[in-house]
Amino acid sequence: MSFHRRTALIAVFAAGLMPVAAAASSDDAWDALRADVSVKCLEAAAGSIETPQAVVDPFGSENFGLALVSGKPKGADGRITQICVYNKQTKAVELGGELTDEMLNAPAK
Repeated sequence: MSFHRRTALIAVFAAGLMPVAAAASSDDAWDALRADVSVKCLEAAAGSIETPQAVVDPFGSENFGLALVSGKPKGADGRITQICVYNKQTKAVELGGELTDEMLNAPAK
């Protein structure tokens, strides 16, 4: 087999593997982002929610990771949910106000 033909076959083989490697890397990056959003949102909500639980939007928006953090409010009965916004660039987190189950389940007007 000639050098050029062997090189061409290697190039074709390598090119075929590139999308697989990129997809795996991308999946790993999304998993890492979701884990960081969850950790940071749970930490932020720990001041207002006993044993908070987070549901992370799988991809968020272009600039923000998004999650809903829910649980029993500290020092009160019932259940609240807070929207958590994670800045993908700065990794800073902000929480929205406390939404009660009544607010979340209210019929649309």
